[in-house]
Amino acid sequence: MSSSTSTSVPPVSTSTTDSTTQQQQQQPAFPKILKNDPARTGFDPKTSWWINYFKILTGSVTPEGQFHYRESRYRANEEKDCKRCDEFRDWAFNYSPTVIFLRDKIEKLNGRLDENNVVCRRCPARLTEDGEVHRQAGGFSPEHGILICANEVRDRKHLEDTLSHEMVHAWDHLRYKVDWLGQKDLKHAACAEIRASMLSGECRWTRETFTRGNFTLTEQFQDCVRKRAVQSVLARPSCKNDVEAVKVVNQVWDSCFSDTRPFDEVYR
Repeated sequence: MSSSTSTSVPPVSTSTTDSTTQQQQQQPAFPKILKNDPARTGFDPKTSWWINYFKILTGSVTPEGQFHYRESRYRANEEKDCKRCDEFRDWAFNYSPTVIFLRDKIEKLNGRLDENNVVCRRCPARLTEDGEVHRQAGGFSPEHGILICANEVRDRKHLEDTLSHEMVHAWDHLRYKVDWLGQKDLKHAACAEIRASMLSGECRWTRETFTRGNFTLTEQFQDCVRKRAVQSVLARPSCKNDVEAVKVVNQVWDSCFSDTRPFDEVYR
């Protein structure tokens, strides 16, 4: 449903107790979200940003603290980031061939996407005790429209790819009524994510090479689509683990990777 990424910082040791009930032990254990502790991380939000930045440069702030510093700067720059994102969005609706094409196809299915339901907002990231940083670039909701995470937009082309990804989701929903959360069948979500990553342009060779540092030519496009689809399926609440996510993506891969509708072919 959304374009998301995760990075890692060293996990933080936490203490546990043995006073859990049998029912709690049977439930999946979701990693705890970490909040900043200046004594542990070296980042103090009450101190001027430039002092914290200097501390980062001198190695006085842990990777966890650097994460919290990054989020604090996003909060401080929220208005500026959203204004910039709005400008990029308006450009895409007026000049991007992919976005214009998808908007027209969505309108033919009695849907509508414009500045009223394609919104730019700051999206807080989450750092969990296992050391994983969870971010997203955007998201689609059948009830509300498309969210673009203004603080994660790198440039105009990045927004174009993110918006195209979510617009493919919108087209799929109008055409097929996708089970986005995978409550009935995770294959719906897997197929939708394969198609969105394949058709949006986010896995084209230039982005993988110069943005993500992937210089492998052979099967690069397929590997990127598969990897991003697995990550997105894994984020569904009904997905048990990465093994299940890979299995479901593999089950629908051949049919969904060959489905380029509403395009005639993959050209981005």
